[in-house]
Amino acid sequence: MTQVQSFLSGVETNQISYFKEPTAGREPLKHLLIGSRTAVIGTIPNLQVLGYAEVGDWSDLIPTGNAGEFMSILIRQILIKK
Repeated sequence: MTQVQSFLSGVETNQISYFKEPTAGREPLKHLLIGSRTAVIGTIPNLQVLGYAEVGDWSDLIPTGNAGEFMSILIRQILIKK
């Protein structure tokens, strides 16, 4: 079994629903993009094209403290169906 298969073995994608706004009974899930300014800015629109997240959903660039490295954060509220 590959590491990815092992990682995913306990969760089925139909058990998780994603929401933009906080609601009772949901928990936050944070997505981070970390890299150069160019890499982070260039990746965000590509993720929109894939239907992953809209450009405006990501935070402004935040310096990480490492030279030339930045991050952007996307927070989604998830509901895990049991």
